[in-house]
Amino acid sequence: QVRLVESGGGSVQAGESLRLSCVASGYSRKRNGRACMAWFRQSPGKEREGVASIYPGGVASYAASVKGRFTISRENTNNTVWLQMTRMRPEDTAMYYCATVEREDYCGLQSDYNYWGQGTQVTVSS
Repeated sequence: QVRLVESGGGSVQAGESLRLSCVASGYSRKRNGRACMAWFRQSPGKEREGVASIYPGGVASYAASVKGRFTISRENTNNTVWLQMTRMRPEDTAMYYCATVEREDYCGLQSDYNYWGQGTQVTVSS
């Protein structure tokens, strides 16, 4: 069973930066360091939306709303993924979730992510 633990959430002012971290464990030997990883977010009353995803090789995809402001990165040896958020806006306020799926052929935001972390709250005030 894959387990994901996020950290790094908090409260910031608009324009400031924040960095989220997520460590995954429990992958099969074949998939260790070779699984899709992604960040999603959900605000009260809204549907969950994909924020950014990344292939094991480092190719990333971003939602239009965060492109140019957020950067996803990963370190495969320790199955860690980060989300660096800059020039943050009040509309970035949400619970942020780390997700993964044990595949590496398609790691876009529409992939079938099936393991999720507990989430970390991010609040941006104006």
